Amino acid sequence: MLERIEAVDWGAVPGPPGWYEPERVAPGLRVLSGASNLVRAAEAGSLLGCGGIVHDHSGSVFPAAAIAAPLLLDIARRGHPAARDTALVLLDEALWFPPHAGYERVTEPDGTEAPLCCALAHHLRAHADFLTGLGGTGRSLLADAAAHWRFEIRECAADGDDTAAFGTLTGRFPEGARSAELHHGGNATALNGLTLEYPPEDDSPEACLRIPDRHPDELPPGAVLLPARCRDRER
Repeated sequence: MLERIEAVDWGAVPGPPGWYEPERVAPGLRVLSGASNLVRAAEAGSLLGCGGIVHDHSGSVFPAAAIAAPLLLDIARRGHPAARDTALVLLDEALWFPPHAGYERVTEPDGTEAPLCCALAHHLRAHADFLTGLGGTGRSLLADAAAHWRFEIRECAADGDDTAAFGTLTGRFPEGARSAELHHGGNATALNGLTLEYPPEDDSPEACLRIPDRHPDELPPGAVLLPARCRDRER
């Protein structure tokens, strides 16, 4: 854990000047990973929550939160109950707090420039079994994360002027027509009027989205769709 914390150059992670304090992140994560009582967990929470990954007094989140999320989830899984509770509070705040303008996105390993909230939700879903096992707190986090749905295209077929996109859906696609961002090759394209043609069934993530006024060639396999509304979630 300590090696993973130190492997990140937190000072190189972008954040709003005067708000983001990168020198708080590594010490906060170190203290939290070794915390064995409420006092140490609170000390770590203060470091991380007052300019490290969020600024809880102003209610804002920084890109460092998405990088810290897997570490916080591992601490929650393996650490002392006080450390677990602090990590979960920080993750909840990070998911809900809006980012500052100009610091709304993070680059994911596949190159997707995802809204910060969507990247955080993706990490939470990767630990769904653990969070579900925690009871109400974990299930609440997953329910909040579900609003930040993600669809990965596997293949497409033309259907009149529309395209039926087949792939995997994580999270909860809302009812009615929706707008989305299409991410592929480092570029993002706005899409409008998406509807869920076939929802996932029997615990399978397989689904089909109808995308109007687009040719299948515009929707390549491996492209990722994210909710467009997250673009405007900023301070």
